[in-house]
Amino acid sequence: MTKLARLLLLALLLCAPAIAQTPTKTRVRGIELTYIERGQGEPLILLHGGTGDYRSWEPQMKVLSPQFRVISYSRRYHYPNNNPLTAKYHSAFTEADDLAAFIRRLKLGRVHLVGTSIGAFTALVLAVKHPEMVRSLVLAEPPVHQWVKDSPNGAAAYKEFMTTIWEPAGEAFKRGNDEGAMRILTDGLAGTRRFDNLAPENRAAIMQNSRFFKAATSSPDSFRNLSKEKVRRLRIPVLIITGENTIKLHKLVNEELARLLPKAQQAIIPNAGHGSPRENPLAFNEAVLRFFAHLP
Repeated sequence: MTKLARLLLLALLLCAPAIAQTPTKTRVRGIELTYIERGQGEPLILLHGGTGDYRSWEPQMKVLSPQFRVISYSRRYHYPNNNPLTAKYHSAFTEADDLAAFIRRLKLGRVHLVGTSIGAFTALVLAVKHPEMVRSLVLAEPPVHQWVKDSPNGAAAYKEFMTTIWEPAGEAFKRGNDEGAMRILTDGLAGTRRFDNLAPENRAAIMQNSRFFKAATSSPDSFRNLSKEKVRRLRIPVLIITGENTIKLHKLVNEELARLLPKAQQAIIPNAGHGSPRENPLAFNEAVLRFFAHLP
């Protein structure tokens, strides 16, 4: 990207006002999903991470909507959806079935998918289960932890994640301490005292999405395995994104994903961890735009 293009993109990100939109609600598989959309062209769906919702992608919607019909939706347990916590074995596979039904309901046909964290895992599962629905994938650190948990390098990283972040957060939820659970998760994934240092409105937004983690940490199969052989068979363009400062477990999963998909493009987002679309939107958007510019 040229220097001029970088400056124009930065100006767009920092100066362009947010476009107020009234979200739309639809029902699929007995649940409600809330979404907004902007732009025209080939459909592109944005899939947020665990602490996000449809509001999380504003910097990406600004730069992608001139080229695509961009749709950002809140997954089943995220703001402002009001779905009961009924999925006992909640995982990215549950979310992928929701996504497939959502695509059919909106009659989108084949779509581009841009996902981060559990949203990226959801996108990858959909591509494996329904390759006819997907044109391309942008995957920012899908937590397919089963791929590395038994490897020499991954075993310790997986154990540390489970015993210092995931399981303590689940115990806090069981005690009714939702804020304490989200503090453990946020600090564990993004840095010590990150939760308490957030602006009040950002902390409130995270708490609005805590129900997803309550469902996920209580699921006996929250990090359900995805067949490596089926992933290896994917024949669509893929961009793998890694935050420079993300935790070791996520780096190892991305390395395995790149091994399975040797033709996939890769991008490292500087000065960002697991939440690279929010932490460094300029670099994230540059990587995504560069990927789309070279699609066949």
